[in-house]
Amino acid sequence: MNIKHLLSIPLLLLVASFAYLSAEENSALQHLENIKEIITSGLSSKKDEPPKYTKIENWHYDSKRQDKKDIINLLLKRKSELDESLKTNNIWAKIYSNYHTYLYLIKEQAKAQEKIKSLENRRKISKKESAKLIALKGKSKTIEGKLQLLEEYKKDPFKELIKPMPLEEIPSVTNPVAIITAVSYKKKLLSEQEAFNSRYRSLKQIVDKFQEESKILEELVKLDSNNKNYMDKLKSVNEKLKIYKPVLDIFKTTKNVYNKKVDEIKLKLRSEIKKEISKAAVIGGIILFFFALFLLSKFLARKYMAENDRFYMINKILNITFIMLLVVILVFSYIENVSYLVTVLGFASAGIAIAMKDWFMSLMGWFVIIIGGTIHVGDRVKFVKDGVEYVGDIVDISVMRMTLHEDVTLTTYMHNRRGGRMVFIPNNFIFTDMIANYSHSGLKTVWDGIDFVITFDSDISKATSIAKEVTKKYSKGYTDITRKQLNKLRSSYSIRNTNVEPRILSFIEPYGMKISSWYLTNAYATLTLRSTISQEIIERIQAEENVHLAFPTQSIYVDKDVRKPAVIPEEIEPNEGVTLS
Repeated sequence: MNIKHLLSIPLLLLVASFAYLSAEENSALQHLENIKEIITSGLSSKKDEPPKYTKIENWHYDSKRQDKKDIINLLLKRKSELDESLKTNNIWAKIYSNYHTYLYLIKEQAKAQEKIKSLENRRKISKKESAKLIALKGKSKTIEGKLQLLEEYKKDPFKELIKPMPLEEIPSVTNPVAIITAVSYKKKLLSEQEAFNSRYRSLKQIVDKFQEESKILEELVKLDSNNKNYMDKLKSVNEKLKIYKPVLDIFKTTKNVYNKKVDEIKLKLRSEIKKEISKAAVIGGIILFFFALFLLSKFLARKYMAENDRFYMINKILNITFIMLLVVILVFSYIENVSYLVTVLGFASAGIAIAMKDWFMSLMGWFVIIIGGTIHVGDRVKFVKDGVEYVGDIVDISVMRMTLHEDVTLTTYMHNRRGGRMVFIPNNFIFTDMIANYSHSGLKTVWDGIDFVITFDSDISKATSIAKEVTKKYSKGYTDITRKQLNKLRSSYSIRNTNVEPRILSFIEPYGMKISSWYLTNAYATLTLRSTISQEIIERIQAEENVHLAFPTQSIYVDKDVRKPAVIPEEIEPNEGVTLS
């Protein structure tokens, strides 16, 4: 070996040492890059996810200035930030703590039982051991009480948190009111879904933090392998990950299934709500059309109907028709199975007919009144209830009853002595009671009569003549009207006697001749014309010398002979007598 070769050896060693230093430096730099990647990984978050940590401080390092101690401090600082964030409102950590406490108590209970069993199996124990046995039994009993309190954490401690809220029955949107229910249900469902997903995100953040903390502790162990504290913490974190990661996997699967179900429900509700809104818009348009037609019909009826009673009836019919039409539209629009409705109504009507017979009969009576036309609003009628007569005008006909306004009539004068009352007549009276109509089919007149008695020695022909003249004078207008009305009614009724002239009749009564005068008068003003005719007849009779009104009288004869021999009972003296004329 020559000198040249000897000089080259130190040079090679120097080159080799530099090469080794470069490789070591590159390895250190790569190690630092790994640490930086571990720490900065917590800074980024995926799209549509909230930031992973509540407290993160960015950091920079310089490979030339930072040494091993600086790196450890940096890692410990990051670990401290993670620990701090894990303590903030972490329900998962609380449940895990209870679960961990339960496992710890199980182990402590097993140890205590083992020691108790060992001491109890000894034949002889000292006082010290006896005191220890008592203490162990007390401790075992205390642990048993704590275990009972933590019983729910025995198995699946996170079961309630990863279980979604049970889905309630999905409302069926079949009418506009159900839209409100569906919207409320949807809002509640979204709230429950958000709460469920929020729990999942919180668990995922915790798992991510534990994974990052595990990597940090792994690096700390590499940098300081003799530090037992780092190794214990790494073991503790890995134990937590063994519990949390399977829970997260189950939670993820549950969340996916739950979200799909919720999305299906939301899609179904959205479709039904949209369909129902369109349907309601169409039905609303139809109802508005009929409502406009209804208003137009009422306007025309009010404008061209001269008679108030006819307008009232037409107005009533229009109101009832519109209401019935509205009910039919709504029923057939929102009840899918019409045959089922008919069946239900059949059974319901049978029950109603038994339990509410009077109401049902009143409803049937209303149909008979409206369709048959026997009674109209404005007609003057008379009906009798429990021996009491009521005469007045019909002012309203509703579904259940007729309303009568009692007028001052001859009935009021002779029997009731009351007038002006509103009397409500159930419609079912049309089937069970006799109701007299004074103004049916346009016939506005009725026969009324006045009776008076004259003495036997009066001029009967003169009296009847006076009665005929007076009645004919005041009833002439009503006679002509009645004749025309009866001629019209011949097409509907078999009317034989159409004599409308006043009728004067004479009858023998015990105390004189009764003259009965019958004439036609307005059905709504009989009492007024009766008063007028009565007054004039009396005045005419009083002006006649040979016509005398007769009335019950009593004559007593004392010390006089009676005009005509009378049979006197034996107990009465001959000079006394009583004659009635």
